[in-house]
Parts: sequence; C-alpha cells; structure tokens
Amino acid sequence: MPKVLAIVLAGGEGKRLMPLTLDRAKPAVPFGGIYRLIDFALSNIVNSGYLQIVVLTQYKSHSLDKHISTTWRMNSLLGNYIASVPAQQRTGKHWFLGSADAIYQSLNLIGEENPDYVVVVGADNIYRMDFSQMVEAHIASGLPCTVAAIRQPIEESDQFGVIEVDSSEPEKIKRFVEKPKTTEGLADDPTQILASMGNYVFTADALVEAVTRDAENEDSAHDMGGNIVPYFVDQGAAGVYDFIRNDVPGSTDRDRDYWRDVGTIDAFYEAHMDLISIHPIFNLYNDQWPTYAGVRNLAPAKFVHAGPGRVGSAVDSIVSPGVVVSGAQISNSVLSPNTRYHSWSSISDSVIMDGVTIGRHCQIHRAIIDKNVEIPSRTQIGLDPEHDRARGFHVTESGITVIGKGEIVTP
Repeated sequence: MPKVLAIVLAGGEGKRLMPLTLDRAKPAVPFGGIYRLIDFALSNIVNSGYLQIVVLTQYKSHSLDKHISTTWRMNSLLGNYIASVPAQQRTGKHWFLGSADAIYQSLNLIGEENPDYVVVVGADNIYRMDFSQMVEAHIASGLPCTVAAIRQPIEESDQFGVIEVDSSEPEKIKRFVEKPKTTEGLADDPTQILASMGNYVFTADALVEAVTRDAENEDSAHDMGGNIVPYFVDQGAAGVYDFIRNDVPGSTDRDRDYWRDVGTIDAFYEAHMDLISIHPIFNLYNDQWPTYAGVRNLAPAKFVHAGPGRVGSAVDSIVSPGVVVSGAQISNSVLSPNTRYHSWSSISDSVIMDGVTIGRHCQIHRAIIDKNVEIPSRTQIGLDPEHDRARGFHVTESGITVIGKGEIVTP
C-alpha cells in the first residue's frame, strides 16, 4: 500500500466570520451543536484510512490545539497520530506567509515520514469525502498533482477558483483561473463549472520541489491555490478529480456531493439550516461515515413545564446534551451543549452555542449567539436588524444578527 501523509491547513484567520473568529481560529469555530469546523476534515481523513495527520496552525490557535489534543487521540502503538504543529520560524524570522509557505516551513514533517503521497486539505469546509478514492485516481493519472473540484453553477464562477479542462482530456487541467467573470461551461453540462475545493493530492517529491521553488520566488503570494497549482498546470502536470465521482458509504442522492464553504456568516448560518430539515441536505446521522466529536460528560437534554403558554418544546431542531428547555418554545434551531432556555421565551431559526442562557420572555429570531452569552429577560434579538445594529451587534446584509463570544447584552 502507498504511504500517505495528510496535512490539514488550519492557520486561517477567518476575517469574514467575525465576530465568531475574534477569539479563535476559523477551524475552531463550533458547528452543528457538538462539533468544530475542523472535525469534518479530520473525520474525512480518518474514515479514508489515513491515520498519520499533521495540522498546521497559526492564528489564535489555543482553543484549536486544545480541541485536537483532547478529542483526537490516536493509537500511537500503531504509529498513528494527529499532531498540531504551530508556525515555528524554521526558515527565518517570519510566520507562515501563505498556505504554500506553511508546508515549506514544515518540510521536516514530510522528511520524517517519507511518504509516497501527500494529501493536503483545508480545515473549514462542510462535506464528506473518501480521500482514498482521490488518491487512487491520482496514482492512476501518473500526474504529480491532483486538485479536487466540485460542480457549481456557471453564473457563480466569479466566486471560485475555476478549473478549465479540454474535452479531449477531461481529467487534466488546461487552465486554472481565480474568480473569472466569464468562463466556459463543462462539455457534459454547459451550465456548470468545476470549482476548486481546496483539497489536493501530490506525489511527495513533486510537492517538496514545488514549495521549495515557490519559497525562492519573492514575487509569489506563497498560496497553494494561487501559486502551487498554477505551477503544475503550466507544466501540463495537474489533474482534476471531479467530486461527483466520490462515493461515500451511507450517502444519499440528496447529500452525496454536498460541499459548503462556510467562510462568511451567511454561509455559516445557511449550513446550519441545512442540518435540521426532516430529510437533511447534509446528514449528520450517517453511521457508515461518522463525523467524530469530543465525548463530554454531560447530562441528557431535558424539557420541563407543561402549563398554558409555558410548554418546553423544540421542533425541527438539533438539541445537544446538557440542554434544558424550561418552558420555552424552540423551532428550526441548533442548540449546543449546556444551554438554558427559560419560560415564555421563543427561539426560532437560530444557532445557539455552548453555555448560553436565555432568560424569560425573550424573542430570538435569525440569530447566531456565540459561547457563554447571557441574554437578560425580555430581550429581543433578530426581530429588527436596524435596531440590532444600533445596539452594536453585528448584522449581515441578509439580516442575521450575531452576538460575539461572552458579549454583554442589555435588555
């Protein structure tokens, strides 16, 4: 069997997810009640059978490092590990200058393992993928670089790195263009384009050479998608792996090629809403390809009170361990662990993170409330976006109100 090392790029600041990333790296942002964003990438790699993984961190990485060390413990007896590796200034007095520079500064990790192939993935997208199928396609192609691509509507081409292919060689990248205003559609579907997912497979020696050359180029942005992939494309040495070919056990036609970039607050919110439909667009309940999370010693969720106008209930919602719904009404929401909801309050279309307490007679709608926030009684959030902005809350153009971690809220 070929030896594979997995590298997870987890140093992102995530400015577009502010204020959720004010106190943490983007991959450490909680998601779906009991997970962190990085858990989806790590679960995909582990489920693919690759158990030697390094996570390259940089920006405000404490909570991310703690999560990896306490949750992702592997069997070292068999040589398996998930190691969090911070920027160490191994090549000079500077931190990571980009994703390619992060790998260049960490070439000692590749040298120590001496893998045949290196899988490089981002840490902040929501999807399921069997990377072993992509590695097999990479080996079969004989090319040194393979880029995973997902089909997207052609009118959204200006939002992605677009992979253009020739109809005579549909599995080879002809051109890689960053966010083009116009491009050609696919031969088998002119309404779609291939967008880079930010996941790559490299033959190890070729990756080492590419990032070393890139490090010597002072004009480079030292970015995997912006510099390393075009380096291989210019040599006619880059292949594309169409995500639609990936067959994950337990997936359905509804979610088999699901992939969402949660780089903005609106996308982050919409990805949560994808979880809570009767037939979820992204199914967390696939036991054949599980998403792993830390097991915490928490009490079961509880619903109390059954008087007029004071019935503790939750419908079309995810309810995590440690939740107490005390006479509140919850709908279409994600409730994270150790949260409390008091009588006569209404919470709808919202994402509530760990340790939040919502007092009596509150109304919360289309809101994201980060960890350890206490909402006083008779508080309204999300009903009037302009009023929320005037109170200093972050509100997106679509009207999602965000309360930052530990933020003080007045009635």
